[in-house]
Amino acid sequence: MKVVLDHVGIAIGDLSDALSFYSEKLGLKVDLSEEVSSQGVRVHFLGAGSSSLELIEAISRDSPLGRYVEKRGPGLHHICFRVDDIQSVLDMLSMRGVRLIDTKPRLGAEGALVAFVHPSSVHGVLVELKQERGE
Repeated sequence: MKVVLDHVGIAIGDLSDALSFYSEKLGLKVDLSEEVSSQGVRVHFLGAGSSSLELIEAISRDSPLGRYVEKRGPGLHHICFRVDDIQSVLDMLSMRGVRLIDTKPRLGAEGALVAFVHPSSVHGVLVELKQERGE
């Protein structure tokens, strides 16, 4: 099983403020912006070497991310690992007693299949698994 760091997700409250730092001051470029209506977010991927940063903004305050930012404020939201066969990884983790948020993958940004591992099983870190479209 091959696991590669795909991106780090950062929950933001204000896109222009976040871009002021990551784009204007650090010089990272936005490679892709899209709305993921099923999750109630807009995502903005900024290339950072072989990985990327994902700036995530809530479409509404009532979305899961909107409630997250309201409760915890902006900051690190999750880390994402790219895998070749997301369902087999989910099955393996489940068999090993890992608590999953998603037992089946769902459609995420960039048309990829995604699933989340509960932070209680990963030392307080929300982990996203991602299988790229076409894999």
